[in-house]
Amino acid sequence: MTQPPRSQPLGFFTTPPHDCGYLPGRRAVTLFVDPRTRPDNATYTLLSQHGFRRSGGHIYRPKCSSCDACVPIRLPVADFRPRRSQRRNLRINADLTVIPREPVYDPLHFDLYYRYITTRHKGGGMEDPDPDSYMDFLSANWATTTFYELRSGPELLAVAVVDRLDDGLSAVYTFFDPSHSHRGLGRYAILKEIEIARALGLKWLYLGYWIMECRKMSYKVEFRPYQCYVKGTWREVSDEQFEGAGKEPMLNGSNGSTDG
Repeated sequence: MTQPPRSQPLGFFTTPPHDCGYLPGRRAVTLFVDPRTRPDNATYTLLSQHGFRRSGGHIYRPKCSSCDACVPIRLPVADFRPRRSQRRNLRINADLTVIPREPVYDPLHFDLYYRYITTRHKGGGMEDPDPDSYMDFLSANWATTTFYELRSGPELLAVAVVDRLDDGLSAVYTFFDPSHSHRGLGRYAILKEIEIARALGLKWLYLGYWIMECRKMSYKVEFRPYQCYVKGTWREVSDEQFEGAGKEPMLNGSNGSTDG
């Protein structure tokens, strides 16, 4: 494994077992980078290449001794070709404009986020956010972050929060107007992030974790080919592998790599 620069040693902490936020009845353990660390972009990139993820200023990875359901997933953007349903999504949303914004508090963004959370995640731990918890969740003062607005004319429909890494983009979070769910705005955001990564000359779009048993995450494997990080190696899943596995990804391949 490639090591982070010697000038920035890293410490790690594991949490005690806690209830899993995705799979009911499961217990989880999380590995955190020392929160006192202010990682540079090279270190953040290396951690992303080894399955870590950002939430606010914290970088973490699941470390459950008896479960490996959380699988890091990334897309090789140069190889992506939209499928029929994705081309239809692009047509439906052809009226939208993508506008990059600085990662600062905007009351219009927060109002949209509040409506999204209280509608789509009602009863969850994210309910009833305030401006401070909202910014703490989406931003980090050491990350290179952009809030991409998706607008139809003057109307704000969605915001996609994206970090720039040395080798790709990391899709941190997307929230949208629940009254426009028919547009498939979450999927559209990924399609635009693929375009942005290509335009920037970057190789990957990191989508965080995919969990086979979690229906809310099933959309992530609609974008193919993709790679899953399994046992320290990125393993590619092509259309042929996906279809041949009966619509479930094959995670035992050997054509992956640990580099970026």
